[in-house]
Amino acid sequence: MNDERLTVARAADDTGGPRPAPHRPGQPDQPVPHEQPERPRGRKRRGPGPVTLLLLPALVTVTGVAAFLALGGLPSPGPDDDSATDPSAAVDIDPSYIPWLRKAASACTVLEPSVLAAQIDQLSGWSDDSDDLSGQKGIAAFTDDEWRAWGKDDDGNGRSSPRDPADAIMALGRRDCSLAGKVTELRTEGRINGDLVELTLAAYAVGEDAVTEAGRVPSAAKTYLDEVQSLLPRYEALDREDSGGGAGGAAGALLTAPVSPLTITSPFGSREHPLTGVTKLHTGVDFAAPQGAQVVAARRGRVVFAALTSAYGNRVVIDHGTIQGKRVETTYSHLSSLGVAVGQTVEAGAPVGRVGSTGLSTGPHLHFEVILDGYYTDPRPWVVPNGV
Repeated sequence: MNDERLTVARAADDTGGPRPAPHRPGQPDQPVPHEQPERPRGRKRRGPGPVTLLLLPALVTVTGVAAFLALGGLPSPGPDDDSATDPSAAVDIDPSYIPWLRKAASACTVLEPSVLAAQIDQLSGWSDDSDDLSGQKGIAAFTDDEWRAWGKDDDGNGRSSPRDPADAIMALGRRDCSLAGKVTELRTEGRINGDLVELTLAAYAVGEDAVTEAGRVPSAAKTYLDEVQSLLPRYEALDREDSGGGAGGAAGALLTAPVSPLTITSPFGSREHPLTGVTKLHTGVDFAAPQGAQVVAARRGRVVFAALTSAYGNRVVIDHGTIQGKRVETTYSHLSSLGVAVGQTVEAGAPVGRVGSTGLSTGPHLHFEVILDGYYTDPRPWVVPNGV
């Protein structure tokens, strides 16, 4: 229960809190002085004439460029270049998409998060620009008719839209899982043969009737299938439970549960505040817990705020660093007592305070938030197994 004002790393007077200092590279190495060879003693030479002084530098430059090009020009990336050895290094997925990819894939056994991610990459390159000719919208390229069949307000923000990444990812997962169920049944009946993932992707590309008629992956689906499979290596890390750097979290979640058991009494999304009566975004999730229950850090990080505020009561904010370029912070509010101090480093599962009802609160509970680069996001898929 909160007044929904962003208070990450702020004191009770709403002044801005400290941010990590920018990285300062070390001093460059001192150049090694070039050692001049000893000249043989002899008759003193005259200096070069004016024509030589003008032409010699140009001649040396032209000769050097020619030799450089003859040797192959700029060197190709060596084995130490991350982009050459790690395909995922060149891919920047918004970290808020990862829990939704995992939740969507968990709806059926055939899918993996990497398959959904590769599909979206192939469909849109993770761009939500609409296609005016086809009518496709959002990162999963849904048409209006397709969205009416598969779209829902999965993130609970009050609207269902193909341009909402969370909604789009979940809708694609529902569509794929429906196709996976159909091709699984067809293969069980002996009407088609092949790998279930490939058959599912083929049914997505050309329809289940075309797959049934061919009895296998039809040739019309080969191009789409090849393109998606070529992108899979970029996203294989998403299939591992520890991808994203979470420690101690349950399968399908990136963060450790801050209280146990996890009982949601008020989800993320638009709601009427029970005390103020104002309808606006509830920026976190309220977990039911008894007075004095232990609250723990959801991930390793550094405490950037720990103090009493008027709305959130006793509040702790932990900075967990960056995940693929996005700063991740978690907050713990309405605590009865604080168990950490600013500047302290905590591990996932370490105590940070006790459940209470301080601030604008109707009873003991934990108000928990996940913040990406200063923006609130639904904590459920991050911390609750399968986002339920």
